[in-house]
Amino acid sequence: MKHFKINAYLLVASLVVTNGLVLLPVGAQNINGNGMDVAGTRPPAETPVVGQPWEQRTPYGKGQKPAFTGQTRVGAVVTKTPYKVDVIATTLKHPWSLAFMPDGRMLVTEKPGTLRIVTQSGLVSDTLKGLPENIAYSGDAGLLDIVIDPSFKNNKMLYFTFVEKRGKATGLAVASAKLADDEFHLEKMKVIYRVNDSTGGGYAHYGSRLLFDKERKLLVSTSERMFEKTRLKTQWLSSSLGKILRINTDGTPAAGNPTFAADSTHALPELWAVGFRNPQGLAFHPVFGDLWEDEHGTQGGDEVNIVRPGQNYGWPVIAYGVEYDWKPIEGDITQKAGLTQPTYYWDPTIAPSGCTFYTGTAMPEWKNNLFIGALAGQHLVRLIIKDNKVVGEERLLLDQHQRMRDVVMGPDGNLWVVSDAENGRLLRISAK
Repeated sequence: MKHFKINAYLLVASLVVTNGLVLLPVGAQNINGNGMDVAGTRPPAETPVVGQPWEQRTPYGKGQKPAFTGQTRVGAVVTKTPYKVDVIATTLKHPWSLAFMPDGRMLVTEKPGTLRIVTQSGLVSDTLKGLPENIAYSGDAGLLDIVIDPSFKNNKMLYFTFVEKRGKATGLAVASAKLADDEFHLEKMKVIYRVNDSTGGGYAHYGSRLLFDKERKLLVSTSERMFEKTRLKTQWLSSSLGKILRINTDGTPAAGNPTFAADSTHALPELWAVGFRNPQGLAFHPVFGDLWEDEHGTQGGDEVNIVRPGQNYGWPVIAYGVEYDWKPIEGDITQKAGLTQPTYYWDPTIAPSGCTFYTGTAMPEWKNNLFIGALAGQHLVRLIIKDNKVVGEERLLLDQHQRMRDVVMGPDGNLWVVSDAENGRLLRISAK
């Protein structure tokens, strides 16, 4: 590869973490995942007491009670093994996703509509040519997730999501392309799937995580476009809004998708699960193979779910938290027969984003823990899971003061994180 350049502002630094935290004051202002100013989205300015919840603020959903013990505010844990955080690059423009190639380099999407290749030492390529020309960039819209084909080493195929301009409207699209041999551009780019609704709240909410399953089918998360006129479509089996979809690499519905009992004659054949608000992260448990998902709530009500095929996760019929105007959500119902409860939720909001399970060996206490980037919370969540329940929570990278957009388990056995900023950071977390 010949087109790498070292940016003059590239920063490579090592921050040794000994479990000390540098935090903002209580009540610090932040911008949530929808661009709205929300008070007190960062954790309190103190190190937590192990065993007591990190979150000590008053929930927005006043009077709401969890459906079971441990569904929210589990006891805090603190990593005992010394680790370090290396800032590998600082010149990425609102990076949204990263995907490792077989040789250890990363494809990194930038939300304004650019794609770069980045080495583990921090060399950042020029922008690759061949992306769609009609990428809409504003609010939540832009170039979003990216994954490589399971046979990438042989076929050089990759898949990505972007928000496309559709006249005066916008909509989410899934595209495929081949990385050219010269690695300067993409070839054979084509849209393989379009979310079948272009209406909604301006440039808000697209969801958009991609994940290959063990059968090499592509899972796609979609959002409900935020506002009431579209969000009820999460419950429509004829709509692809607010869903987990399962498709082939040509965009056609995958074989083996569930049959939905209600209104099955109108159900889209690509549906895998329904009733999501704004799914931001997808990851398979490394031992049991369950699909885990995280999503944005409104004011509070951010969720982690174990996604089962054919199940309904309830939005907006059931939800924790409150509306952005602080009013109850659809009657303030948090539980209803036939609708699946979240495995875990946060209130107030942290705005969870990309997620991954730790499968390395250098940090044994992290084995099979779920890590989630937090945008409004400006940290990296660590969740300890036992018997499909969250039993411990830790909040890492608070000293970075960055909106954490995506986290990926790297082939080097370390966690890699990108932050959402004009000068977005690529971070590596490894044992000291």
